[in-house]
Amino acid sequence: MNKVKTTSEKSLANNSRIVALLTQLEKINSESLLVEADTARYVTSKILHLAQSQEKTRKEMTAKGSTGVEVILSTLENTRDLQTTLNILSILTELVSVGGGRRACILVSKGGTQILLQLLLGASKDSPPNEELMVQLHSLLAKIGPKDKKFGVKARINGALNISLNLVKQNLQNHRLILPCLQVLRVYSTNSVNAVSLGKNGVVELMFKIIGPFSKKNTGLMKVALDTLAALLKSKTNARRAVDRGYVQVLLTIYVDWHRHDSRHRHMLIRKGILQCIKSVTNIKLGRKAFIDANGMKILYNTSQDCLALFLPVVLWLSSTVCLQKKTYICLTYRAFYITVDDVVDESDDNDDIETETETENENEDDKDQHFKNDDIETDIDKLKPKQELGRPIEELKIYEQFFPELAENFQEYDLVSKEPKPFASATNLGGPIVVPTAGEEHPAEANQSVKGIAVKDHSSLQMEEYNKRPSFLDLPKKDHNKDSLQLQNDQKKLLSSCQCLSQEIVKGLDRITLQNTSKSEQYYSTGCLIKKESKTSLTTPTCNKPCQHVSSCGSGLFEGPSVQLGKLCCTGVDPDEEEDSSSHSSGEQVLLEVPDMLPLHDPDLYIEIVKNTKSVPEYSEVAYPDYFGHIPPPFKEPILERPYGVQRTKIAQDIERLIHQNDIVDRVIYDLDNSSCSVPEEGDILKFNCKFESGNLRKVIQIRKNEYDLILNSDINSNHYHQWFYFEVSGMKTGIGYRFNIINCEKSNSQFNYGMQPLMYSVQEALNARPWWSRVGTDICYYKNHFSRSSIAAGGQKGKSYYTITFTVSFPHKDDVCYFAYHYPYTYSTLKMHLQKLESMHNPQQIYFREDVLCETLAGNSCPLVTITAMPESNYYEHVCQFRNRPYVFLSARVHPGETNASWVMKGTLEYLMSSSPAAQSLRESYIFKIVPMLNPDGVINGNHRCSLSGEDLNRQWQNPNPDLHPTIYHAKGLLQYMATIKRLPLVFCDYHGHSRKKNVFMYGCSIKETMWHTNVSAASCDVIEDLGYRALPKILSQTAPAFCMSSCSFVVEKSKESTARVVVWREIGVQRSYTMESTLCGCDQGKYKGLQIGTRELEEMGAKFCVGLLRLKRLTSPLEHNLPSSLLDIENELIESSCKVTSPTTYVLDEDEPRFLEEVDYSAESNDEQDVELADNAGDYEPSIQEDALSDSEATRTHLP
Repeated sequence: MNKVKTTSEKSLANNSRIVALLTQLEKINSESLLVEADTARYVTSKILHLAQSQEKTRKEMTAKGSTGVEVILSTLENTRDLQTTLNILSILTELVSVGGGRRACILVSKGGTQILLQLLLGASKDSPPNEELMVQLHSLLAKIGPKDKKFGVKARINGALNISLNLVKQNLQNHRLILPCLQVLRVYSTNSVNAVSLGKNGVVELMFKIIGPFSKKNTGLMKVALDTLAALLKSKTNARRAVDRGYVQVLLTIYVDWHRHDSRHRHMLIRKGILQCIKSVTNIKLGRKAFIDANGMKILYNTSQDCLALFLPVVLWLSSTVCLQKKTYICLTYRAFYITVDDVVDESDDNDDIETETETENENEDDKDQHFKNDDIETDIDKLKPKQELGRPIEELKIYEQFFPELAENFQEYDLVSKEPKPFASATNLGGPIVVPTAGEEHPAEANQSVKGIAVKDHSSLQMEEYNKRPSFLDLPKKDHNKDSLQLQNDQKKLLSSCQCLSQEIVKGLDRITLQNTSKSEQYYSTGCLIKKESKTSLTTPTCNKPCQHVSSCGSGLFEGPSVQLGKLCCTGVDPDEEEDSSSHSSGEQVLLEVPDMLPLHDPDLYIEIVKNTKSVPEYSEVAYPDYFGHIPPPFKEPILERPYGVQRTKIAQDIERLIHQNDIVDRVIYDLDNSSCSVPEEGDILKFNCKFESGNLRKVIQIRKNEYDLILNSDINSNHYHQWFYFEVSGMKTGIGYRFNIINCEKSNSQFNYGMQPLMYSVQEALNARPWWSRVGTDICYYKNHFSRSSIAAGGQKGKSYYTITFTVSFPHKDDVCYFAYHYPYTYSTLKMHLQKLESMHNPQQIYFREDVLCETLAGNSCPLVTITAMPESNYYEHVCQFRNRPYVFLSARVHPGETNASWVMKGTLEYLMSSSPAAQSLRESYIFKIVPMLNPDGVINGNHRCSLSGEDLNRQWQNPNPDLHPTIYHAKGLLQYMATIKRLPLVFCDYHGHSRKKNVFMYGCSIKETMWHTNVSAASCDVIEDLGYRALPKILSQTAPAFCMSSCSFVVEKSKESTARVVVWREIGVQRSYTMESTLCGCDQGKYKGLQIGTRELEEMGAKFCVGLLRLKRLTSPLEHNLPSSLLDIENELIESSCKVTSPTTYVLDEDEPRFLEEVDYSAESNDEQDVELADNAGDYEPSIQEDALSDSEATRTHLP
């Protein structure tokens, strides 16, 4: 006890002492003329002693509210005594040496930079300057300079540049003095204007007098000199000066010398410093040419083989900087719908004047940043709070009445399940609904008025000119709820003609066949083909009894009119044994392929009919086989691929070897959408490519080596970026060969391809063998920065950005197969239209109210479907109709980003569950009215975009102020919600389905005021915010019911960058508390039942169904009325929940990346174009894997069949 007391008293004494000394020093400043210099020396020496020995003293002097730093700086500014000056400089050095950059920032904020520069200017006038003073001054400036954004400007104005430079010139042998001077010159040179100025005064030549061949002496000085030189050479003027004086060869010679003598790799920092200098020089054309002429590529590549620590940085730099001749690959143009603008690579060197102008602009960046900072919804609670703003007159919103006929329908003409009258029912009171509370407050009188006259039942698009000026190209027929358009028995099986001699190598090549009038088809095909005739069009598939000649699948012309082309299946020569097996099954008749019964919503003939009316910019007239045959989930698990160590290093090294060893380089363009005259090579060992079908995306293919191809993707239409989604056809392959594919113009700085995700492949041969599914394929997969530069236009005005490469190797299982590759499971617009038609034709109109409207037409003239689903009332009597009308709404949307196809598969699961006949689904329909826009960006989906619509804009950033002409789907979807707000029928839940390319699992983003304030370190308590935590209910329910859902990845922070998204706008402007974005991974799961597995369509559709189960459970929690259900139904629901994985979730935020570092970390510059996602801390759930899952490890390479 006495010891504690003694320590406390000692600490108090020390604090009191430093305060007293600072007070005394402040008094000396005010009476400087009356006090002798000895007193100031004594006081400053005492403060220096305390600062050197006591961390508490340093903390006290730099604590918030302390005037210690101001007193010290004031004394430094006023004193003329050398020793006092040295003492104060030592005190300041002690303060900034420990405590990170915060204390240096405090010194800068108090005006320390200007005082030190003035002191440097004054000290330089002494002849000779005091060495100790100059050493301390430069050491301190080198520490605080990087923390002052205007340090370079201040130094130039005060004339400090030449002072430091002259000191180095005059004291080349005084290493103690020139070391801090070089450190300051390095900081000066971060300002491009300063670098040019120093270069004109001979600083580049001076640096080459300091650096030199290998020496064990003064390695610290060598390292600092190299860092300074590298900073100076970033100026293109200095780089040209270095090239003109032959310094590129000098740098290579120095590097080789250090590499030869540093056999134990003890001086890696010096070798990296030399490489950094070479890299800076080669940022200009002259430097790259000088580097190549000096055989630099071969020198660096060969020397890096001896040192793994340098290998990856060297090959990354070689691939990103000096590959001059290969940049022509990415000279692409816009995929234009309205305009054509060249997107060329900007390789021009900047002029000195441009550098100066850039610097002048940058000097005002701080002021601009400060101006925008005050407009941040994350920190301004008044801007963050939801305020219902309709933004459009109520009269204008009444055009949306036609989409809510359910609010006025009396069902007198419908054949309902029950017609037993209720004793208290009155037909005269039919207009007065029983009000059931929803997300918004409702008033019976207002609700009464709002539903008058809303009885529009036709399925036309909006016709008012001022709201939809686009011409109408599509006329959907009127749908009738009381009759089915197709017979159910015809939907269960569809037969396709195929070749008689089906074998393991059946498909040698494809030719395009058309769905035209019968006469044209008969003329086009030979008499040996059997033709299946239809009333309007015919699907013609040739069959034969002997081998056919190989016909190329690529390069066939497009047909005129609304015809659609499909692949022609031809036979190859087969072995005698295979012929016997084939003949035993065929006996001269056709071999028929059945569309599996497990595809109840897939109809190939219906799909073809829909494709004919789908409008695309390139006017596609071909159909991809996967879209025609359909997809079923494979009966096996697909584990997340284990990443082999060293694969990225190997791939990048192979890219460098292209330029060094060009013996096996083919470098031939074999597919080019921009060049219609590009002929397909006739060699049998060359792959053939195609993407001229719906959602296809492939721009250009270059054969690099015999079995290696570089692929270039299309940008989004009317844009010059967003290269990520791919979907293309490959044919002409051989078995037993590993084909390497490099997609070389991706833009995101990282990808799940680095964490176990594989691309998808669909084999036509496998589909013909009754295995019609997409499967994960590829080995040696990685994603890395390459040497192809992005133009400043494509990079958003930033120069020097690079593209990234997805590389994977595939061995095909069948010779001369036709295969398709995709970024994720494709889901086309025509597939959606087919599914909706099938759902409508198969539903029971006595139980399910299903209605499909056309919300609007897109820029290309495609219809945007709006689906309404709920349960039919039990009868057409008063209480049942009123219950029907007053069900709360749920508003769902998906596929605003075309490349996020997983969102459509989740939506498919939701739609199928809502239309199913299960008791839980019926209860859900009786609980809610669902308004669903299943595809918000049809044009983007059709044309193979990744993120944008035909306007070239991200539609999910247009919700604040959508344009009715440029963003019709967003404008009218928001209009629906605004109309619902005017009639006091706000949705209980709004959810927009998305896909996430950089995280695993399924999770949600919601909106919370308090959690946003906590995230931005603003005290929510001080804001007196009272917030209902109901926004967490649905995600929490899903974490208990959905195996793929992860609560710990959810975030409820409203970020400035997301304020124009659907989730935030619907929350802030419309007033829906439960407004969500549900993100589904493109890769797989790292928790729960599916841990270690890549996600498939089965899991995605299950997520859509589980979302519905979550809504049903949410109804139990939110409904103020007793919701009586049969006990059997509650048992079913409980079984669903209990059988699901249980994932607990904390509420603590972490800012780390959700991905662990992969084995070989690559030092990329920070240039991500993904918005950062705020995540919740991980927490292990109480899920216990089953025996089968225990047997499946993350590293398992083979697929495990499900029982």
